Amino acid sequence: MVQHNYYVYLLTSYDNSVFYVGVTNDLIRRVIEHKVHRNDGFTNQYGVNKLVYFETFSNVVDAIRREKQMKHYKRLWKVNLVNGVNAEWNDLSSQIGVTEEMLNNARTV
Repeated sequence: MVQHNYYVYLLTSYDNSVFYVGVTNDLIRRVIEHKVHRNDGFTNQYGVNKLVYFETFSNVVDAIRREKQMKHYKRLWKVNLVNGVNAEWNDLSSQIGVTEEMLNNARTV
């Protein structure tokens, strides 16, 4: 049986002022979509495309439950969550495998 991974992720804006919580089965693809503004909506409107936190799940129901839970938490909780694992608030995109070449290719599609 094939093992699937699901991800709950937290994006923020360049100045860390706005948060977005999402869930996906392909974190690299989804981060690229955010970075190249593939879809209209909240993240494009507020310039939210910096990956600062993510969790991995093997069960989609657990991932969706966690996403909903995180969406209800206040900003301070999210700040503390990021500070606990990414105190510098670095963009984790390159650490998950997103490259400039991937971004450039996605921009031309």
